[in-house]
Amino acid sequence: MELQLPIAFEITTIVVLILIVIADLVLAYKRPHIPSTKESSLWVGFYVLLALIFAVLMFVFAGADHAGQFVAGWLTEYSLSIDNLFVFVIIMARFSVPRKYQQEVLMVGIIIALVLRAIFIILGAQLIEHFSWIFYIFGAFLLYTAIRQAFENSDEMEDKESGVIRLLRKRVPITDEFDGAKLRTVIDGKKVLTPMIIVFLAIGSTDLIFALDSIPAIFGITQSAFIVFTANVFALMGLRQLYFLLGDLIDKLVYLKYGIAFILAFIGVKLVAHALHENELPFINSGKGIEWAPEISTLMSLGVIVVSMAVAVVASLIKIRIDKNRASVSS
Repeated sequence: MELQLPIAFEITTIVVLILIVIADLVLAYKRPHIPSTKESSLWVGFYVLLALIFAVLMFVFAGADHAGQFVAGWLTEYSLSIDNLFVFVIIMARFSVPRKYQQEVLMVGIIIALVLRAIFIILGAQLIEHFSWIFYIFGAFLLYTAIRQAFENSDEMEDKESGVIRLLRKRVPITDEFDGAKLRTVIDGKKVLTPMIIVFLAIGSTDLIFALDSIPAIFGITQSAFIVFTANVFALMGLRQLYFLLGDLIDKLVYLKYGIAFILAFIGVKLVAHALHENELPFINSGKGIEWAPEISTLMSLGVIVVSMAVAVVASLIKIRIDKNRASVSS
């Protein structure tokens, strides 16, 4: 069912979200610091509350089904954003970004992610409107992504990235020292780039990969471009504060990637089933829809997403406790 919302509601929502993101960006730039656990918790809680309030407004204006689609889409994008955050941690550590300036780096990463996702949302919505068979491609891509997510070799990825960075260092003058959050600095009267430019390039390329993964995933839950966009924005808001709130815990959630992989695989199957149900390809069932192909409800999708993330996080926390007990016994 096509989503019908008052145009004033959609415009107001987009304007308010953009203003919040701009305010967050200005705050990070004007007051670079390491936020405390209390500060980070309050901000994360604030953004989660905003998302829940928006879900209530969706319920009022568009009904329970669309509100459920938003919540499911938001949780899916939030889980993928946390995975994105894990890669940000690796990038920060690899280039020894001063913790004081990590807020600005994260904010730039979030802005890049928003821009890329907005572009892919527009393209995805147009493809879905004109080519129903695109769901086959989206589904297959998500299944491939799920396998890669579960079994990817991070060492190979690091070697490729290091090769790109070495090539960049050979072509342009880059100093080894940071000068705050500046991209360029002056050394011996010459303008040179700082390592921050490499950090931004690494963050941007990571955002591109995650945008390619996340947009097909949420289109598997809803075909409303408005819900897709708002779910992405709400998922990315507060990501900077979540980074400092979780701290070293992020890379210890070892089973998180399997939970995310399961979610992606589930949505991939859902997309393929939907494509079969709405089939128009002449070489599949003579171009007719396959009636027995299951149509997975929004409520079931929401349940699978919540349970998958909960199991992954709880299993990771249990492993952390077991490892800590073993370490204390051995010492």
